[in-house]
Amino acid sequence: MGIAAPVLFLVIFIILLGVYMMLGAGHKSRHGLIMFMVLSAIACAVSFIMATVVSIPAGHYGVATLFGKVVSEPYAEGLHYSNPLYKWGYYDCRQKTYKDKALVPSQDQLMTTFDVSVQYSLDGAKTPQILKETGTINDMLEVQLRPKLRSVLREQGKSVVHAEDFYKEDVQKRLQNALLTSMQEYLAPKGMNVSAVLLRDIQLPETVRQGVEAKKRREQEAERQKAELRRFETEQQQKVAQAKAEREAAEQEALKKKVLADAQAYEIEKINKAIASNPAYIKLEALKALQQISKDPAAKIYFLNGQGKDPLPLLHIGDDAGANIGGKITK
Repeated sequence: MGIAAPVLFLVIFIILLGVYMMLGAGHKSRHGLIMFMVLSAIACAVSFIMATVVSIPAGHYGVATLFGKVVSEPYAEGLHYSNPLYKWGYYDCRQKTYKDKALVPSQDQLMTTFDVSVQYSLDGAKTPQILKETGTINDMLEVQLRPKLRSVLREQGKSVVHAEDFYKEDVQKRLQNALLTSMQEYLAPKGMNVSAVLLRDIQLPETVRQGVEAKKRREQEAERQKAELRRFETEQQQKVAQAKAEREAAEQEALKKKVLADAQAYEIEKINKAIASNPAYIKLEALKALQQISKDPAAKIYFLNGQGKDPLPLLHIGDDAGANIGGKITK
């Protein structure tokens, strides 16, 4: 309410005085005077109560001034009784976000555009100091927060060698930490608490951006070629492994055939030796063959040189084939 309450009281008093004058214009009576005095007293009481009660909104702090002098004690949210002559100012102490865009130079003399967000809140206990030293919350942002934020950004940007390095994760993390520490150390004594500084966007100069994009495309192409080379190497390794397996299989097959051939040669050699050492060996084998043939009544038996002393049986040889064999064949 503040200084407006006495003004309200004056207005009510003038209205009551006018009513009294109109009522008492024809006959000034003592009763009318008493009525005016009672109404004036009620008006004074109401005005005084309204002047001494102040309501601070939720999340705000109230700062009072008396004849231009700031009262040192702030008023928290809620209902308070105060000096009716106080003039009030209110500060929103809830969490806020300040957004700014600034050009930041790097060591290569290129300017990079940064979009930055600062999350802050006012220290309610220091709102009288804020009003006395800086002013309103908008003054606090324009006079204290914004210049310091841009100053620290430029200072930290000068530690970066190339503008494209701003895209590196470790550089961004270092910048955010440096910004947060510097802003907290500077603004906390002035009544502003900074909880976070966020880099929302980084826009490189056009020439650097094009160079970065071209470099990225080259890196992607190199990675693609590396992947293609790895795939080719894998295929070649598979082919080598397959050829090795096939060679080993062929070697095993050749070894197997050699073993069979050796076995057959050995068997033939044994038979030759048996024939050479014992001529009756052929007769014995012929008898074994006849014994096997006799078990099949449909089998045909042909004898080579049937009129000889020792005819030899042949199995499954046709008549035409038998006629071409040197010597006489008898059925």
